[in-house]
Amino acid sequence: MQLKKIIILASLVLFFGGLVSVANADHSWDTYHWARINNPFILKVGDNVSSSWDPYLNEAISDWNASSILDLAKVTGSTRPRTCKAKAGQIEACSERYGNTDWLGLAQIWVSGSHITKAVTKVNDTYFNTATYNKPSWRRLVMCQELAHDFGLDHQDEIFNNANFGSCMDYTSDPDGTIADPDQLTNEHPNAHDLEQTEVIYAHLDGINTIASFVANVRASINSQSKNRLENLDQEINLDNPSEWGKAIRRDARGRDSLYVRDLGRGEQVFTFVTWVQ
Repeated sequence: MQLKKIIILASLVLFFGGLVSVANADHSWDTYHWARINNPFILKVGDNVSSSWDPYLNEAISDWNASSILDLAKVTGSTRPRTCKAKAGQIEACSERYGNTDWLGLAQIWVSGSHITKAVTKVNDTYFNTATYNKPSWRRLVMCQELAHDFGLDHQDEIFNNANFGSCMDYTSDPDGTIADPDQLTNEHPNAHDLEQTEVIYAHLDGINTIASFVANVRASINSQSKNRLENLDQEINLDNPSEWGKAIRRDARGRDSLYVRDLGRGEQVFTFVTWVQ
């Protein structure tokens, strides 16, 4: 009987220990982050979204600003929503009818080494204007998740039909947690582990800055010919189109390609995280 109790106790320790390890799993996006020389730091988010999206953009910014390190600051957007051209040193958030692309949302980052130099978040109103997705829960989930990819967070979980983690970094078919179980967690906001992971990503400091207020100094080191060549290349790429995203390097639990990388040369790459229509 005593041996049986020991075995049961050991099993419980392993079981709950496994749960703890899942909940505390590292979900940084490789080593990608914005370079800066001090913490906390301000990262600008250009507002190029429609009035129907403004409450969700504001809410996502407020949610992520619960971090002790990251301070997202909404500023006037610098691009047209249709083209959603990235701007060095900040995130640009855009909403538009991008067409029947099969994607709900995109997060795209341009990186040099492990440092993010610019980023965009796109949400596709072709689908968000339909009855299926024109719901606060879906809008919150996608906006929250795509913004987080733009400063270096990955998913906590990529299985669609398991119980919600209570995190917008968790793939789900039930964002507000009401379909399978009325008492299930909602995946509309970050959870504590998301905020902790953000602080882990930005715990160190860099010798350079890639955030907006310092980008002019960084770009000044690039000769004008190289700079013009890079800007022309950006204009030629239609990053709404999967054929321009480059090589697929990850698939989601449903077998769909979910992360792409395109090599721009000169040590620069653009990564695309995609949230597909279900």
